[in-house]
This record gives sequence, C-alpha cells and structure tokens, in this order.
Amino acid sequence: MSLGEIGAILRRRWYFMVPFTLLSLLGGAYLYVTVPVSYQSQSSVALLDSSAVARLAPTFGNPLSNAGGSLIVTADVLIRTLESSDAARELSARGVTDPYTAGFAPASDSPLLVLSVTGTDRAKVLRETNALTTFAGEQLTALQEAAKVPPAYLVQTAPIVLPQTPVAKSKSRYQDIAAVVILGVVSAFLLSILMEGVAVVRRRRHAAPRPKQAHAPQRVRAGPLNRRVDATAILTVYLVLAFFVPSNLALPALGGVGTPANVFALLGLLWYLATWLGGRILPAPGTRPTRVVMCVLGLAVLAAYTADASRESSHEEVLGADRGLIGFLVWVSLVVLTSAGVQDRGRLDVLMRRVVVMGSVVAAIGFYDFFAATNIADSLHVPGLQTSVAQVNVMDRGAFTRPRATTAQPLEFAGMLAILLPFAIQQALDPVRRHLHVLRRWSPVLLMGGALPLTVSRTSIIGLLLVALVMVPRWKPARRWAAIGVMTASVAVFKVLIPGLIGTITGLFASFLSNSDSSTQARTVKYSAIVPYLREHPLFGRGFGTFTPDLYFFTDNQYMLVLAEMGVLGLVALLTLFVTGVHHGGAIRRLARTESDRELGQAFFASSVVALVISATFDSLSFPMFAGMFFLMLGAGGSYLGFLRREATAAAVPAPRRASGAHLPRPVESR
Repeated sequence: MSLGEIGAILRRRWYFMVPFTLLSLLGGAYLYVTVPVSYQSQSSVALLDSSAVARLAPTFGNPLSNAGGSLIVTADVLIRTLESSDAARELSARGVTDPYTAGFAPASDSPLLVLSVTGTDRAKVLRETNALTTFAGEQLTALQEAAKVPPAYLVQTAPIVLPQTPVAKSKSRYQDIAAVVILGVVSAFLLSILMEGVAVVRRRRHAAPRPKQAHAPQRVRAGPLNRRVDATAILTVYLVLAFFVPSNLALPALGGVGTPANVFALLGLLWYLATWLGGRILPAPGTRPTRVVMCVLGLAVLAAYTADASRESSHEEVLGADRGLIGFLVWVSLVVLTSAGVQDRGRLDVLMRRVVVMGSVVAAIGFYDFFAATNIADSLHVPGLQTSVAQVNVMDRGAFTRPRATTAQPLEFAGMLAILLPFAIQQALDPVRRHLHVLRRWSPVLLMGGALPLTVSRTSIIGLLLVALVMVPRWKPARRWAAIGVMTASVAVFKVLIPGLIGTITGLFASFLSNSDSSTQARTVKYSAIVPYLREHPLFGRGFGTFTPDLYFFTDNQYMLVLAEMGVLGLVALLTLFVTGVHHGGAIRRLARTESDRELGQAFFASSVVALVISATFDSLSFPMFAGMFFLMLGAGGSYLGFLRREATAAAVPAPRRASGAHLPRPVESR
C-alpha cells in the first residue's frame, strides 16, 4: 500500500479522523490548563569522616565508616535508609508530602549525595528540601548511635549545596499532552483503516460474480506518494537509521529506546497494521510460530509491568517500565515486518544483502576508530537528539583503542558483527553470486571478521569461535581445510601487522581461566547481588526496563538482567526466543533442496547460537543496535522457513492427472 492510498483512505473516513483529532487536541489543551507546573529543588550533602581516624587502625570501632575509605558504602546505606517506607512516614509527619529522591551525585566517585523534592507549590518545595536535608543528617547520626559508635568517631554530613530555589519542570506536563494527542490521532488512524477493511470485505462478499473481461491496465499516477511501499523498503530505511545514526543518540524523553531507528520501526508497524486492516496484505503463511513466540515474551513483559505497578516503585522505575513497553513494541515491529510483511522471497534476499553491506560499512568505521585511536561517532551530532549513555568516550584496553563505530559500546559492536558474520560468509559462498568479483563477495567477510578482534574483548573472540565451530564442520573437506588455513594465516597476519594484539587477547582468556581478572570478579559479585532482588519478585520480576544502572548497577549479563526485571517467566521467554532462532536454522537446513538454502540455514543456526552464548557476557538486548539486528534476524529466519515450507508443500502435492480417455478423439457418427 502506498502513502497516497493511505491518505485516500483517511480522506474517505474523515468522520473518524476529524472528531478524534479534535478531541485529542482539546484533551491536550485541557491538560495544559489544568495540570500545574512542577517545581524541583535540590541540595547536595557530603559525608565527612571523623578526624580521629588518622590516629587509629582501620575500623575505628565504627562499622559504617568504611575504615577511612571514601565512605561510598556509608552513603549507600544512608540512601537506602532515606528511601525506606519508615523514612517516608517520618518525613510525611514533618510535612514532606511531595515526592523526593536521594542518590549519588552524577559522575562522582565520592560520597556526595543529591537530595531533591518535586511538587507544585514552589514555597512548599523549598521548605521540604530543607527538611529532607536536615533529616538526612539526623538519620546518619541515628544509624551510628544504634551501632553504639563512640562520639569521637562519628561520620557527619556537611551541606555542600544548600537547598536551591525551585525551578520549573515542564517536561512531564508536555509529555502527558503529547501522549494524549498521539493516542487520539493513532486511534483515529487505526479505526479509519479498520472500517475501510470491513467495507472492502463487505463489498467483496455482496458483489455478484461478473464474467471476466479484458481491461486496459490501470495507470497509476507517478510520484513518491503513489509509489508502492513494501516491508523491505521500510526495513531498509530502518537499517540506514540503525547503522549510521549513533545508537547512543536518542530522543530526550524516551531514553535508550528513543533512537530514530526505533521510532521509524514503530511507524513501520503502523504501516503494516494499515495495510493489513485495509485488506491489502495477509501475513505470510507458515510464519505464525515466530509471532507466537513474541506473544510469549509479551506476556512476560506485561506480567512484569503489572508487578512493577503493584509495588512501591520510584518515579524513575515507572518511567523505565514505560520505556520497556516501547522497546518491546519496537521488537514486535521488526519481527512482524520481516516474518509477516515480506511476501516475496526475492525481496527478502535483497533485505539480507543490504544488512550485510551496511554491517560491513560499520565494520570499516571500526577499523578507522582502531587505527586513528578515536571515535568517529563522537563527532556526529543530530539536532534534537542527546546521548542516552553516560560517559561515552574512547575506551582502550592495554595499548589498543577499542572501536565502537556507531554503536554505544565496543561490546555492542562486537556482538552485532558476530551475529551478522555468518550471513556474510553465506552470501560470499552463494553460487548465485559467483559471477561477481571476488572482492565484492568477500569484502564483507574480511571487514566483519577482521574488526571483531580489534575490539579486544572476550565476547568478540567467543563469537568468532562459535561461528567457526558451527559452520566449518558442515562444509566439504576441501572448503573446510581451506577455511582452517585462512584462519591460521589470519592469526599470523594480526600478529605481524598489530604487534601485541594477539598477546593481549590471550592474556584476557588466561586471566579469566585463572580467576585473576578484575572484570570477571566484579561480574561474579554482581551475580550474587541479583539474588536479593530475585527473592523479592521471583516469578514476574521488578518490571521490564526498571533495573537501570542509575538506580542499581550494571549486570553485564542479559540472563541476570532478565531475572531481575521479569523473573523466571521472563527467563523462560528469553530462552524460548533464542531456541526459536536455533530451530529456524535447523529447520531451514532440513527442508532445503539446494546447497545455497542449506548454507543459509546453517548461517541462521550459527547466528542464533552466537546470540545465545554471548548474551551471558553482556546485557545484549539493552543495546538498540544489537537488539534490532537480533529480532530482525529472528523474523527473517521465520520468513525463510515459511517460504521453504510452502515450497515443500507444493512439491508434495501431485499434479492433477488427466482422465484416462481425455486424450482420445471424440467418436463421430459415420455416414
């Protein structure tokens, strides 16, 4: 369905569009008038250790002073105390009835706390901030007195920034207004398309059959609005935005899920709904299981969202849960567009080639970052977007700069390339493309495979090894030994051209195996820190998107993050996703009737295995580019499997046989 056709439908159904749009605008105006402006006041408090600690051995008889250290643990205890329900009741008795927060100061390694109060009465907010600042000092003293700390060793609070004059915070009000307007317009859009589909079905049902007549081909007006749009075209635009707009840039109100690519994916979902409800497209047969798996994940997400709403969650957690729902809709968009929207296998092949080509360009950008010791994404700025990742800068390990190209982090760069590398190999070996120049076929493989070790991470090497272990054994002996020779030569080339890189990478694995790696030890500690949160909400979790580093900590493990956010149900749904991807690869290879399709199935199998394993090394689905490529590949695997199933069914149905006497001449009466 073209954009012109969608516009024509909306004009015909103006009696839905106009009233709903006017109502949404009136609702937004009502909110603007009635919802008061919020004001926020902040103060900063530092923790000071006792002067007596310099003369005594560690511990000083004060279990809260952290042995003269930076008092980070003490500050964390105080923050948790201030955010407890008992503290909230005490503050309410003192007149602090507006929402308040207590946390560490941004980008600070010292025990510096930021206390803030948000309300609609400016004078009251200032009084409440003063009361909260005083209460923080009293609570710290009470904690130490309960531990029977000698007065000479007490930790004290010192106001660094006194309660500031409250400033207006209008963003939440404008967000509510925008939500009402968008909801009204989208509802009118979907209702108009739905009624158009119902009208089309009725006309087809009541129309009398007419004899077929020859008609002149209907001319279609030229122009961009009347050009046919299909799912491949929409997904191509998504790929351009996902690969070439830095994934850390997003709309300010949406956080990490508000990347331009994700917003366009949601628009693509609206296009599919309009085309489907308008009776112009039907989901591709044989692709339903992929969308059923997404429904299972959706149930886990909704259950976690309900669990978050039923507990006393903070305002930041509520916003995180809302963003989690938006992110899930983006994933649904990608799966639906690839599995149900692509109706022609040739167009799906085109989409996969575009994915590989664009991924290889991102890999080339990674080469530039590595050798120039810079990050080209830092110089890219898009008006209206801001970074959603704190402290994004050039990262290094050993003597090497770790590239990230247009991704948010080197691990996302490595993971994204690792799940795309099997398809680059499959396309290079495809007999259909043998007429192309060898560099054109193998350049994506060289760029992606060569960029992976440059990230100097265990994740990239694990991904490379998994791709080799899954794909190489299935090849014929000649190709297999050639691949082993190329991989061995590649190690030698890296050792000569980039001295020290291979040694640094082997050192990473050696320290991991000897349990002497600091990053591995830090992750192990985080695994045990997840257990208390899992015990609180074991089945449904705390809420999808709520376990953010700003409020808690980095998990560096997608499975641990899902356990904290969606509980056991979410973990089962996530594993089902990965297993479904593996099943797609195996089923495609089993049903394939050509060597090209068998290689394609093995590529899907390898990509899904890589995603399954490396998700234990970082919180993979928290990064928009990796998550987008994973769900796009999941939907593409389901679409390819549907095509092969339909081909197998058509081949199994025998052709209609003619009657035995049909070929005989008709008897004619002799005269």
